[in-house]
Amino acid sequence: MEPIVFQPIYQERVWGGRELERVFGRTLPEAGTPFGEAWEVVDRPEAQSVVCGGEFAGLTLQELWSDRREEIFGAGYEGIPRFPVLIKILDARDDLSIQVHPPESKAAALGGEPKTEMWYIVDCAEDARLYVGLKNGVTKEDFERAIADGTVEGCVHAVSPRPGESIFIRSGRLHAIGAGFLIFEIQQNSDTTYRVFDWNRMGLDGKPRQLHVEESLASIDFADFEPGMDLPQGGVLASCEYFKVEKVELAAGEALANPDSGRFMIVAVVKGGLATPGGRVLPPGTFALMPKEGCVLTSGEGGTVLRVTVPVPL
Repeated sequence: MEPIVFQPIYQERVWGGRELERVFGRTLPEAGTPFGEAWEVVDRPEAQSVVCGGEFAGLTLQELWSDRREEIFGAGYEGIPRFPVLIKILDARDDLSIQVHPPESKAAALGGEPKTEMWYIVDCAEDARLYVGLKNGVTKEDFERAIADGTVEGCVHAVSPRPGESIFIRSGRLHAIGAGFLIFEIQQNSDTTYRVFDWNRMGLDGKPRQLHVEESLASIDFADFEPGMDLPQGGVLASCEYFKVEKVELAAGEALANPDSGRFMIVAVVKGGLATPGGRVLPPGTFALMPKEGCVLTSGEGGTVLRVTVPVPL
């Protein structure tokens, strides 16, 4: 069975841009429109990945998950109504809002969904910064005063990563992507974000964007001080109960196979290109779902890929 590739869904954002044209050679719709997110693999009521090409062309991810689950994805995922992860490319030309996602223990009470995610830095400007966690010693009371004063930026820790680095953003971690990043994001299947500060700017409609101060204060981990970028454990960039992400460097002509032929994986091409058994070339920026039976992808001149797997629930 050939890898399954989906049609991206582009999301207009006030902080977005059109770097996908420059970096990955994509043709974006609506010239001049800022697209901050490309939803590459998604199964949500409001957004569905649709297969482009191959034997499943035109089918949605939800149709595959509902009707061909064991055949394509493998055993052990019974009882999960939707595909469990959401994968995006983020193009930040301006700072995103300072925000938080609700933890599992509080999400339902707050009317949202928990969301743990990881970011892999594909490209960034020399002076680009990520905002993650709090500065040492900042208390909840300090943070509340900063909200009232409009000085939240002074409470948030900033790091300056380089391409190829990554960071794990568990639910409850205060965070924001600064201007100048192109990022692969792997996350729980959730779309709940609580904005606590938006740099006092206007949205695309000329009005201030909605903030969620009460929900944010209930969600933030106020013991999360000054985290740094993650250090890979071998090839593993992130591993949790929701997903595992590995970075694989391929030599010229090297093959990439699914290490667990009983379950699916998703391959994200960062650099180089992969060839499918049927001769299709997967260029950088491609996210391919490899079915459980697996197939061997071959690297032409070598390159870098991310391998995403989803553990079977206990």
